[in-house]
Amino acid sequence: MPAYNAEQTLEATLQDIPAGCWDMLIVGDDCSKDGTVALAKKLGLDVLVTPENLGYGGNQKMLYTAALERGADVVVMLHPDNQYDARLVPHFVGFLTNGTTDVILGSRIRSRREALKGGMPLWKYISNRLLTIVLNLSYGMNLGEFHSGFRAYRREVLEKVAFEQNTNAFGFDAQFLGQAIHHGFRIATAPMPVRYFKEASSIAFWPSVRYGLVNLKVASQFLLRKLGIPFKLFEPAQR
Repeated sequence: MPAYNAEQTLEATLQDIPAGCWDMLIVGDDCSKDGTVALAKKLGLDVLVTPENLGYGGNQKMLYTAALERGADVVVMLHPDNQYDARLVPHFVGFLTNGTTDVILGSRIRSRREALKGGMPLWKYISNRLLTIVLNLSYGMNLGEFHSGFRAYRREVLEKVAFEQNTNAFGFDAQFLGQAIHHGFRIATAPMPVRYFKEASSIAFWPSVRYGLVNLKVASQFLLRKLGIPFKLFEPAQR
């Protein structure tokens, strides 16, 4: 769980994760200014703290490296803001362990009515849908959503994708997914309810614009790579 100022929502997120469906639970704290670290330790979680504010992507790099070092076969990345239904964790793990897919993302867009009724801002819903259409066309996919803070990966994906070279910012997820698609891994989405509320983390408008541009850049690089133009982004990891 990559965390930043998640003190108000961390415990509720943890309580939703069914007991017995995980072997280790690691919280990566990116120099939170609240009591996230103290609370995580009080809850008995394994806590890793970045030496400086590395950003959302940098936090994930630290967590994935730790998960690989500790021998994880399946890694679930879940935002600790209680926006995603953590009760679905064992189902996500099951899809990976039974060989159905290599990567699975939670999709908050089951219907327009539900998404908006659940609190998703209209501008965010429209941009999510438009960007998802463009990315599906670019990647030759049919995913319900590309922008989820609830995803699960088989170990082989993390071993193959050179995530260390990705951005430390919010564009990390866009790059990682483009890399996984390039390497031929199977990607799936699973529907889940929408949860938007005051304490849940959310990207503001202009950072969302920058995030969208990163997605379009990665998709463009993916298409150019198919034409034979090399990009370091799509080279396999050398560990």
